Amino acid sequence: MLFSLAMGGFAIGTTEFAAMSLVPYFAPALGIDEPTAGHVISAYALGVVVGAPIIAVLAAKVARRTLLIGLMAMFALGNALSALAPGYETMLLFRFLSGLPHGAYFGVAALVAADLAPPYRRAQAVSLVMAGLTIATVAGVPVANWLGQAIGWRSGFAIVAVLALATALLVTLFAPRDRAPEGASPLRELGALRRRQVWLTLAAGAIGFGGLFCVYTYVASTMLEVTGVSPALVPVILAVFGLGMTLGNLFAGWAADKALMRTAAGMFLFSALALALYPFAAHHIGLLALDIFAIGMGGGVGVVLQTRLMDVAGEAQTLAAALHHSAFNVANALGPWLGGLAIAHGYGWTSTGWVGSLLALGGVAILGAAAYDARHTLRKPAYC
Repeated sequence: MLFSLAMGGFAIGTTEFAAMSLVPYFAPALGIDEPTAGHVISAYALGVVVGAPIIAVLAAKVARRTLLIGLMAMFALGNALSALAPGYETMLLFRFLSGLPHGAYFGVAALVAADLAPPYRRAQAVSLVMAGLTIATVAGVPVANWLGQAIGWRSGFAIVAVLALATALLVTLFAPRDRAPEGASPLRELGALRRRQVWLTLAAGAIGFGGLFCVYTYVASTMLEVTGVSPALVPVILAVFGLGMTLGNLFAGWAADKALMRTAAGMFLFSALALALYPFAAHHIGLLALDIFAIGMGGGVGVVLQTRLMDVAGEAQTLAAALHHSAFNVANALGPWLGGLAIAHGYGWTSTGWVGSLLALGGVAILGAAAYDARHTLRKPAYC
């Protein structure tokens, strides 16, 4: 069953990251320049941010198995339409539609995985679902990019639609039949928004995880302009990042089951160090590869924060779990924006490391505030 859920993560991770690498191919085909084509990527991210909370609330009374199947069917449709998009405007619409089920799928899949595992292995179960996304950065993205070059950019989106349909079939065959939680309702899900701990955990992800995206977005340009390597080495370093993220994800699941908040803070601190070393490592390809691997490992903190939300959301589990992915897409927008400002103001390509390190430390500070609030609040334990 966990494999079935991870397959969905693999499909989502493939389209999320591969779409960036297909920009040079679909931009001329749609009659637009590459900066304009970047809006297609933003449309998908906007779909994630908007879709996660709306679907979680409106589908509160839907059984999780049924919801997962429906979300993957919707995701398959969005990517199939993307592969057939005749122009820029329709491509924007179809990428937005593709992003809508992203956050809700991961949120519900994480809840299902946690329910299937014993309490002392919840985070590890969640990490196995998320492993689908991290493995996509190593295998799925290069394959989609290769297909885009060999057959045409539309095939990169078409293969994702096939993967999504395969996921829907696997969930249909292997997911246990269930019912919506007793008393579930949109109003109860909205109760998550009244909990400070939920907001603090989401803020930690939105700020702290922005450091990783700050560097990842500009790593190819840094390699070409600062490290001075061949463009052929860029995919290799990106694969190294994916390997680091995959191992970090699995480690985080193991460690979080033993000490959740300490693991979250420790991984943010580890990320802050790795990101701070980036400006020094960027001048040598060997050191850069090691540092990019370490930065990727820091991405495992997502599993920890996802599990933390399960602890603090009370009965509003679905909305809180889905909002986790909205928060990470905020990080995906915030990190590159701040890094771009530093570069534009003349601080150089490697300045993204310093900016990213500060963002990771911001995540630590927010976790500290969450821990302080949990210890000193006078509310019921469910709110802490």
